[in-house]
Amino acid sequence: MDPNLSPKELRQLIRSRQWTTPTSGAAPGYVQANLVMLPEEAAFHFLLFCVRNPKPCPILDVLEPGAVEPAIARGADIRTDVPRYRVFEKGELKTEVEDVSDYFDDGMVSFLLGCSFSFENAMLAAGLPIRNMEEGKNVSMYKTSIQCRSAGPFSAPLVVTMRPMTPVQAVRAVQVTTRFHLTHGAPVHLGAPEEIGIKDIHRPDFGDPVTIRPGEVQVFWACGVTSQLAATSVPLYRVITHAPGHMFVSDLKDEDLTLM
Repeated sequence: MDPNLSPKELRQLIRSRQWTTPTSGAAPGYVQANLVMLPEEAAFHFLLFCVRNPKPCPILDVLEPGAVEPAIARGADIRTDVPRYRVFEKGELKTEVEDVSDYFDDGMVSFLLGCSFSFENAMLAAGLPIRNMEEGKNVSMYKTSIQCRSAGPFSAPLVVTMRPMTPVQAVRAVQVTTRFHLTHGAPVHLGAPEEIGIKDIHRPDFGDPVTIRPGEVQVFWACGVTSQLAATSVPLYRVITHAPGHMFVSDLKDEDLTLM
């Protein structure tokens, strides 16, 4: 991975299919985003779901129906510039693809939502470990027993990401990430995964399991995959999302969001 890749250069590699892997650690310092595309007639209630649940679903950009160029990444095309997409029909996963040009239509509204990958650079700068990056894995993600506020037909449990660290590091992680309110902000839970409905920490619902060393606690942040569960909780004719861990990389800088 070239640490000097700009977001535009990374998106070009993704568009040409030279990059098809998760984006954790890519284009450090720039905001990564969750993507949800759904029919215009469902867009208001989905927007309301995001507004009511800003911790897992912080809104970065909403495109007009049929639009493909986000305001936060000029020249980008959200149909091609994500490494891997998921296509759902009637709430069921139909396929995973690397380009959704054949599935997107002029009646679809696209949402870009904040992602915890965006504060990883600040964590690394503070000397905090990011185990999935160390091990070359996708981040561990879990469904919890915490229910989000519903909106119209949309509902979902809260999904969280997990990063193991020592108790001292966990305290520092809270301090570092709190200011990133548009990319999930501070953790929502520390330790005791069973208290939030996670039965087996070694079997994430999405992503990969990572090593948890003796003396470490599990630190959980709200995760944008929550938005995917909400969007697919309704049998819409089509919903398109990024595949977990395969994010859209914008031109916004992480530190810019701490000022908004």
